[in-house]
Amino acid sequence: MTNKESVFKKTYKNYLAQVDETDFNSVKQKLGVEVEKNKIIIPLFGKPYEISAAGISNPGGKQPMFDICVILCKYILLCPQIPPQEKDWVSFRNLKDSGPLTSYFANDVERAIAAHFNGRLGDMKNACRTLKGYSPDIEVSYDLSMQFDALPKVPVVILFNDADDEFPAKCSVLFETRAENYLDPECLAMVGRCLFAYLKKAVQ
Repeated sequence: MTNKESVFKKTYKNYLAQVDETDFNSVKQKLGVEVEKNKIIIPLFGKPYEISAAGISNPGGKQPMFDICVILCKYILLCPQIPPQEKDWVSFRNLKDSGPLTSYFANDVERAIAAHFNGRLGDMKNACRTLKGYSPDIEVSYDLSMQFDALPKVPVVILFNDADDEFPAKCSVLFETRAENYLDPECLAMVGRCLFAYLKKAVQ
């Protein structure tokens, strides 16, 4: 076993132990997720994941990748006692404590999406439909604007302009300001990477 795998297993078990001490019914009421006996069911971009002290499983019954495990556990553990009301849309860099990760998010999420779908607006639209994207509740002027339910109470908006004769393709990913109350900056950056991964997979 590599050191990286050892750290992952230790971190994973630690998160599960903390989840096991959580009041599932309280989480259900505050997050609007499902609870069945000793497990919480949380949809991540529409895919239901089951979380319990025994582990985390995807719709196929397998343990998902580490990033998804962290997102789901932190989402449960950081559940705010009082639901935040702030719903203004902001860029990642405007979220609390996001500073150290702004370059990562710009390069590995927004610019990565723009580069992958450069000249492929049709593919981008099809990918968004596959992920059950819908028209956002904001007025914008882009070639494509789409909203997704990343997690209950944590929506995400993607804004995309394809390349033209004057400008390269550009993508912006927005969160509601209340997102910072449900996940830390690292997890929100992971949510952005998940969105990119799912968009790529949707057109393969």
